[in-house]
Amino acid sequence: MIGYIIAFGFIIIVVYQRKKRKKFQHKPIAPAWRTILQQRVHFYRQLNEQGKRQFENDVQEFLASIKITGVKTEITLVDKLLVASSAVIPLFGFPRCTYRNLEEVIIYPTSFNRWFQLDDPDERINGMVGSGILEGKVLFSKPALHAGFDINDDQDNVGLHEFIHIFDKENGFIDGVPPGFEKRSFAIPWLQFIHQKIAEIEEQDSDIHVYATNSQQEFFAVAGEYFFESPHLLKAKHPILYRSLMKAFSIDTAAILTKS
Repeated sequence: MIGYIIAFGFIIIVVYQRKKRKKFQHKPIAPAWRTILQQRVHFYRQLNEQGKRQFENDVQEFLASIKITGVKTEITLVDKLLVASSAVIPLFGFPRCTYRNLEEVIIYPTSFNRWFQLDDPDERINGMVGSGILEGKVLFSKPALHAGFDINDDQDNVGLHEFIHIFDKENGFIDGVPPGFEKRSFAIPWLQFIHQKIAEIEEQDSDIHVYATNSQQEFFAVAGEYFFESPHLLKAKHPILYRSLMKAFSIDTAAILTKS
């Protein structure tokens, strides 16, 4: 057990270096933008003024570089800011960095199935990272995207969930191993740990959402939602998981966010 903890201690000191953004000329954001962020994005609302400026700059850069397309739906300013916020939060600990594997966000008016048909009662997909002909794209149901920001601390945010998958993909593929943890000596203890946590959920001995038991990839995304939406609770209930995610995302959320 001691050796396992020591090995895990090594794993959480690794930081992955992401692609730097191109030089961008920041401008003060419009008051309407700031109002929407303040009202709809709990993460932004809890930041100090310096953090809010960084968040605003990151949102500007994301919207200047990533195309957002509506399918049978109009894209509003609120839609754009919620998408950008979903993208900015997982990378907040990496200022001036961006996603290498993203070109476009596609938004549908409702849930969709794997063939992108709407309102299929047998298959309701609310978010998906594209592959194949949809490589470089992420897809959302607009109602689900909005719903993720309606409740502050339910650890259920489809925007964050899918962008954490994209974050995961920065090392080449979505595998549940955070970028920077790829070396065998780092990855094996991490995977052993998350499978232990999955077993706790299956035994109904955890407050982590049961969807995390679907795979190690889904565990990482679900745990990331918890980390960003309820950092103080995660730190109290799952301290080792909190510390590992703090290193994976290069940010101590419990330190920078208020408890309100």
